[in-house]
Amino acid sequence: MRFSLDRYSTYERLDTQGMGGHLSGFPAQCRRAWQRACQFHLPAEYRRVNRVVVLGMGGSAIGADLVGGLVLQAKASITVVRDYTLPFGVDRRTLVVASSYSGMTEETISGFAEALKSDCPKLVITTGGDLAMMAEQSGVAVFRIDYQAPPRAALAWSLVPLLVFLHRLGLIADNDARMDDVAKLLDEVAARCGTESVVATNPAKLLAKRLHGRLVVVYGAGFLTGVAQRWKTQINENSKSWAFYEAFSELNHNAIEGYRYPEAVRRVVSVIMLWSPFLGQRLERRYQVTADILRRSRVKHEMVEGQGNGRLGHMMSLVYLGDWVSYYLAMLNGVDPSPVERIAYLKKRLSG
Repeated sequence: MRFSLDRYSTYERLDTQGMGGHLSGFPAQCRRAWQRACQFHLPAEYRRVNRVVVLGMGGSAIGADLVGGLVLQAKASITVVRDYTLPFGVDRRTLVVASSYSGMTEETISGFAEALKSDCPKLVITTGGDLAMMAEQSGVAVFRIDYQAPPRAALAWSLVPLLVFLHRLGLIADNDARMDDVAKLLDEVAARCGTESVVATNPAKLLAKRLHGRLVVVYGAGFLTGVAQRWKTQINENSKSWAFYEAFSELNHNAIEGYRYPEAVRRVVSVIMLWSPFLGQRLERRYQVTADILRRSRVKHEMVEGQGNGRLGHMMSLVYLGDWVSYYLAMLNGVDPSPVERIAYLKKRLSG
């Protein structure tokens, strides 16, 4: 059955759990998360840190990947750990943030339990669960998420508080933390990309139609690397489709040699190159030459540029566009974007 992206019945029939509503409300989520985070008390010991380690998986970790691209490397480093254990060298000047929407993510709980044995500063971002209980019993500060959604649809709550906290600690520049301006930009993206905007003038619907039935590979660089990863995971989870991501400049040292074979794959691949002029001239040249190689290799590709007045705006506008694209791909695939049956099956098997 073919589904029209301009018919309300498409969304009513397929989106039974309201993923579209979560997407439409993303700007409001960002404003609410910003307000809550600005009111949150940061313990004085956090101000001594020169390293941040974020423990998380899936939708609870991607916010840290995105914020990590904005951190002032001269003042601190940020490491995202998708594993059961802490990295080497965690000490009193390392802030360990355990981010788990459910508070039940086993890898995050394991890493946090290890952190509790250390004298490092600690912070938890969660709705509750075992993680909140462990933190409260140990006197660790807990930022409570008060938004109910699948973790990937609660991105504002894993991203914005971390952005606010690191900005207050002096690790992110003022011009990279202007959420008031960004929220207005997201309103504009919502107006252009929302379900009520028709295909002919809707960039997300148009891109989804071009990507439908194709293997999507997303390229990013610098502070857009996390955005490329977000596109990949949203297409996987929402659209139930294969997708991958690559990062400049590394992909220029290997991936470009793989464009030829298998020919059957080359004919169905579409490369999306996420671009921002804030990446600089050298990376701009790499994008241009890589696009030329893709053209010569007869691989479909296109450049998608961020919007706004700074890096945060470009990052967030591209994140939001990608979320809408993944949603419309789900509609074109004839699937409900919310259920993640295979992930649920895996968790059930692992808990048995």
